Amino acid sequence: MADITDIKAILYTEKSLGLQEDGVVVIQTSNRMTKNGLKEVLREYFGFIPLKVNSLRQEGKAKSFKGIKGKRDSYKKFYVTLPEGANIESLEV
Repeated sequence: MADITDIKAILYTEKSLGLQEDGVVVIQTSNRMTKNGLKEVLREYFGFIPLKVNSLRQEGKAKSFKGIKGKRDSYKKFYVTLPEGANIESLEV
């Protein structure tokens, strides 16, 4: 069962800010979050059901830091289309 602690951040990139003008918010979550789980969290904590939810899995990049090889964490990214008047700006992650 997914909950609000699975939401890591709202992404603010050049692309996501352009999408926000059209009512789409980009949310970064843990790998265990599902579309239905995210819809349930948004309904429970913010009081609205999104019009549309698209998801993608972002694999962690292989990186090297001071000669030690490692890998960034993998995560899921959701593109959430908000209904008129809905707002999730109050999310502090």
